[in-house]
Amino acid sequence: MRRKAFFSLAVFLAITVMPQSASSEEDAKTSAQAAALTVTVSAPEVLNWPVAVPASGRLAAWDEAVIAAEVSGFKIIEVKADVGSMVKKGDLLVQFSADTAQADLEQQKATVEKQEAALDQAVADADRARGLTGSGALSKQQTTEYLISERKAKADVLSAKAALASAQLTLDRTKVYAVDDGVISARSASLGNVVNTGDELFKLIRQDRVEWQAELPVKRLADVRQGTKAVIPTPGGDVSGEVRLVSPTTSTNNGRVTVYVSLHPEAGMPTPKTGILASGYFDLGHTDALTVPATAVTLRDGFSYVFTLNEADKSTVSRKRVEIGRRQDDRIEIVSGVEETDKVVASGGAFLADGSVVRVAESSATAIKEDGK
Repeated sequence: MRRKAFFSLAVFLAITVMPQSASSEEDAKTSAQAAALTVTVSAPEVLNWPVAVPASGRLAAWDEAVIAAEVSGFKIIEVKADVGSMVKKGDLLVQFSADTAQADLEQQKATVEKQEAALDQAVADADRARGLTGSGALSKQQTTEYLISERKAKADVLSAKAALASAQLTLDRTKVYAVDDGVISARSASLGNVVNTGDELFKLIRQDRVEWQAELPVKRLADVRQGTKAVIPTPGGDVSGEVRLVSPTTSTNNGRVTVYVSLHPEAGMPTPKTGILASGYFDLGHTDALTVPATAVTLRDGFSYVFTLNEADKSTVSRKRVEIGRRQDDRIEIVSGVEETDKVVASGGAFLADGSVVRVAESSATAIKEDGK
């Protein structure tokens, strides 16, 4: 009797517990679904993007000419250019006091006249001596002296004329002219200064040409060569240019090579200012790029990752380490780690882990089904 009662109690407890256990499993499943993060997914998209090699460097003059004094001891009495002045080749920049130079020139002219007169006398004496040769009227020694005097007189005239030319050159150098078209970038000349030969007066950016002296690592030189197009973004708009020269040497400071880029500002744009550190890029054409939304890429521990839907179980995701490349607008190029057929979590990856359960948004789920068809 006791054994029968115990059996009846066990059957009752089993009947009571079974529905509760089944209910717990359903509740757990429902709870897991509720905890799943809703995400949107998209397939990587192949786009034709430009290939750009970024670089930075200083803007500098293509060629900066130094205009210096070529005379010594002269005072500046007029300065006709300043920093920023646009000048043409041959424009007067500085006038020195020319009184002394003018006086020296006049003196040398008088010396030339005097020496030419002496030459006329010496030529006449020499001609007479030559005419009397053999007559016995003049000794051989006297004849020789007349001929030597003629030669010395000719040399004196040549020397006087050379001194006259030098005096004229000194007078000419009391005026300093622009050696080329361009813009004055520096001025040292001041009114009243007494200069010495070689003193710098101005610096001139020849032809107002400014270039970008970009620095590149040696490994990128295979992509950049003479004629390669370059672009420098500026507040006033993009300034285009092209490579005119790749330096044959490498910097001992940073191991980089300087690439000289001639700039061609658009009509109406001001010439870029020299001395500025500017960033730009070299345009190497266009290539296809496998891209994903920028929000799909997460950065963890210094590496880039994306999450993709698992093929077998589309309610879970896998984390994949990727190598990223170019960026444009709101998309990033994936160089490796993702296939074109993968379904990438477009947003919400920062809250996911490998194997996380997700709920795909309706629009994304519809797109996946359409792709499956």
